[in-house]
Amino acid sequence: MHRLLILLAAGGSATLLIAALGFQYIGEMPPCKLCYWQRYPHAAAAGIGVLAMIIPGALLPYLGALASLATAGVGAYHTGVERGWWEGPSTCTSGPVGGLSPEQLLEQIMAAPLVRCDDIPWEFLTLSMASWNALASLGLTLLWISAANHNRKQG
Repeated sequence: MHRLLILLAAGGSATLLIAALGFQYIGEMPPCKLCYWQRYPHAAAAGIGVLAMIIPGALLPYLGALASLATAGVGAYHTGVERGWWEGPSTCTSGPVGGLSPEQLLEQIMAAPLVRCDDIPWEFLTLSMASWNALASLGLTLLWISAANHNRKQG
């Protein structure tokens, strides 16, 4: 049962991450900064799941729960930004720009898609992707905690 719970939790994060990439590349919906922030904990949870299938103990499932809870928190924050409850991040980051002329740099900036965190490109049942991610990730958090508790009872 412990391994099944880990598989469901890690697989859930992997599925949500794949879905986000599908929206980006197939649905042509470029992600905003907060969308990216929601992806990193899912990737961590999927990796933790692989390790937890190999290494026994409750520590890794608790770390998986923490990763799922982190992406749920970012998703909830993103939902608030989308709904205008609070402001989102005002800063952006970029990679190194060495070796580019000012004209090439300006061309690169102008060609980049403008993606705002407060725009909702897709929703289902009045909930955005960020909202659905927050809810699904809370469910995954419960699976991770169940896996950790089940492991503790067995060991």
